[in-house]
Order: sequence, then structure tokens, then C-alpha cells
Amino acid sequence: MQKVRVSNRRGVKKLRNKFTKKELEYFKKLILKMKDKILAEIKHISEDTLKKSQKDASGDISGYTYHMADVASDTYDREFSMGIASDERQSLYELDDAIKKIEEGTFGICEECKSAITKSRLKVVPFARLCIKCQEKREKK
Repeated sequence: MQKVRVSNRRGVKKLRNKFTKKELEYFKKLILKMKDKILAEIKHISEDTLKKSQKDASGDISGYTYHMADVASDTYDREFSMGIASDERQSLYELDDAIKKIEEGTFGICEECKSAITKSRLKVVPFARLCIKCQEKREKK
């Protein structure tokens, strides 16, 4: 992977990774596949959590009122599922940003040190914003 300096429309020089078209297409397909998987998970969570009533979720078909502990447990499960969905939505934003970077030609550049992010890291985390060294520094803080 080579780094090349290019000028944008404003004449500002910026660092750009030189990926082949085949490599960029591979990463784009990988990102789109991840997006589809996340969207399916969000759909599943919303169908299980949001479209069911409290009574349906608990499996209680009797006409009796709910026990407070059951209601609390069901509420916790719903909030937990919504938290997961929220995290998944954040991942969608990250994946969209990675696609934008592919289109702009800045994909694979660390946002902190401006060095190249390794292909092996991008294969695992295609939406990575930082190289391994910068990510480790951030996690230590």
C-alpha cells in the first residue's frame, strides 16, 4: 500500500492511500455486507421488542394482572434490546462514513497520525478510523 500526496479542489495537499480498484471494491462489498447484516439484526430486534405488547412479550395469556417483577424483567429486556439496536445504528453510521471515504479516496488513512491503516486491520474492521498504534493510545487514556 503506497501513500501518495494529492491536491483536492481547494489545492490543499492531503495524504491518500493507493488501493487498487479491486481492493476498494472488495472493501466496499465487505462494508455493504456488514450493513445488510446489521440492518437485519435491527429489524429483528424491532420486531421482537417494539411490535409486541407487554402481554405478548411475557407470554402471559391469562387475564390476571402482571406481577411487578415480571414487568420489571420485561422492561429491562426491552431496554437492553433497544441499547443493542442503538449500538448497531452507530455501527451503520461508521460503515456509511467508510463508504464515503472510499469514494473520496481517503479510505485507510489514520485520522490522528495520517499513516496507512494496515489491510489486515481493515479486513477485520473496515470502518477503522485509526491505525493500531493510535487506537491503543486512545484505549489507554
